[in-house]
Parts: sequence; C-alpha cells; structure tokens
Amino acid sequence: MQRKIIEELREKVSCAAALERAGFAVDEKESTRRAVKFRRGGEIIIVTHEGKGWFDPLGDGKGDIFSLVKRLDHLGFAEGVERVAALVGFQTSAPLWRDGPARRSPALSPADRWRTRRKPWLGSATWRYLCHERFLSDAVLRIAVRQDRLREGPHSSMWAAHVDADGFVTGWEERGPEWRGFSTGGAKVLFRLGAPDGLRLCVTEAAIDAMSLASFEGLREGSLYLSTGGGWSPTTEAALRLLAMRPGAQLIAATDANTQGEAFAGRIRALAEEADCDWLRLAPPAEDWNDVLKMKRREEMERTDRGGGLPHARRQRQG
Repeated sequence: MQRKIIEELREKVSCAAALERAGFAVDEKESTRRAVKFRRGGEIIIVTHEGKGWFDPLGDGKGDIFSLVKRLDHLGFAEGVERVAALVGFQTSAPLWRDGPARRSPALSPADRWRTRRKPWLGSATWRYLCHERFLSDAVLRIAVRQDRLREGPHSSMWAAHVDADGFVTGWEERGPEWRGFSTGGAKVLFRLGAPDGLRLCVTEAAIDAMSLASFEGLREGSLYLSTGGGWSPTTEAALRLLAMRPGAQLIAATDANTQGEAFAGRIRALAEEADCDWLRLAPPAEDWNDVLKMKRREEMERTDRGGGLPHARRQRQG
C-alpha cells in the first residue's frame, strides 16, 4: 500500500509545484519544452520529464519529486512524503512551456536525421537569421558549413551539431527567432568549430556564443570554439578532459557572465587543474558573447550612420 501511495504521488505532483512553493520562478528565456529552468537567486533547478524529474546544472543533484522536496526542505523521507501529499492539486501560476505542441519521438537516428537536412547557404532563411538577427560573420558561417556543423532547421531556425571525438553527430542545438531546444533523442557532447587540433580551447554554453566569440575574434588561429549546449553531462566532461590532455592545451572559460556561467567556469578550472592544463577566464563584457557581438555591430553601424565614410569621400574628390 505504501508503495502504491508513493507512485500515485509521484504521478500527481509536479516538481514545478514544489519549486514554485519554495520561491523559484520560471526563466522563460532559458526554458524549453523538455527542460524548464527555475531560478531562485543564484540557485538553478531544471525540471525534466514533463515535471516528473529534475537536476541541478551547477551540481550533481537530480531525481524525482521526493528527492527534490528532501533537498528543498531538508526533510527525511517520511516527512517528505507528507510534504509532497500536501502539494496534490497545486496549480502552478505559469505554464511549464510555451514553445508549441510536443514532438513525437523520431523514427530515424540523430545522425540520419542530420543527413536529411540541407546545409545553410548565402541568402537562405537560416543564414539570414544568423547574420541579420545574431550578427554572426559570413566568414564564420562559411567555416561552420564547411566543417559540417550547421543545418537548416524549420521556420528559419538553426541546427548546430554536437559531435564526439570521432566527429560522429550525437545531437544538435536548435535556435531560431521563436524557438530553442535540443534534438529529440540526441545527446549533448560538444559543438566544435575552428582548428580541429587547436590548443586554445574556448568553452561557451551555446553554439551561438561559440560562433559569436569566433566572429568577435576573427577565428583566432589555433583556437577551437566549443559549446556544452547549456549542460554539463558526463559525456561533455569526458570530451573536455580529453581535449585538455593535449600537450600545451589551454582551457578558456568563455561562459556567460552570470551565476551559471561562473559555476561552469569553476568546473572548467577544476578540470584544467586535474589535467595539469593551463586555463583562463574570458568573461564577456555583456551577459553572453552574442550580446557582445550585437553591441559591437550596432556601434559600427552607428559610426557609419554618423558619416564615418565622408573623409574618404572628400579625399577622392580632391584627387
């Protein structure tokens, strides 16, 4: 009977309810259908499996509603069961997601689905989104296409491949004007762009940021621009450790300038120390590297609008 009650509570009570009751709020900008991010100050909890599971992206915590209540309220299991039971019927104030209907599980493997999509091309919907809304440089996009890192997604969105050490596509980040997520059935390892044997390893939290930093730096020689896809899975950590073991490697923590970014930077530093590898914190002067790139492009356009080309025109007339 006790097991039956526990299973019924596990089905009836969402992790979102426990988090909202504890003062957490949904970060809609950083949430997807399958991974809803909750924040409370500097704390972050990701709710998964349609509210039935959770994990801490800044630590090792994860589990179901009972382990979450135990973590939040510092209770034993018996008291935790009572606290969960009190949440039956609790309605969250905000929907868990707003990014459209649930997607069916794909019949093809991630690698096969990747091969069926077209690469972006100059003037395509995805290319325009990345250039005109994200301000990525044409040079970086050409390299990304040449290295088979990008695909055209639905509705002008971008697919950015995560690959393992052998270059096998394991999944992809999905970003668009009104969409963000990760491939259904795919696995996060690393998005990789730039010098395959590079020793300057720039680690960001999103493929957009990796390409933004590459655009900002002009694809610095010997640099490999990486993205963890906003997570820190065992496969991601193993892939980074393998790269850090290259003789002369330097890990660059180019993660966001916020609590989560600093936590990831701390993990990168710890990994570098374990691998006896040099490391550097490269914090963006805005929240992330795409914001920095947008600021740079807007400043350039403002200078042009103020007549930055006029002196050159006058010199031509004098000749």
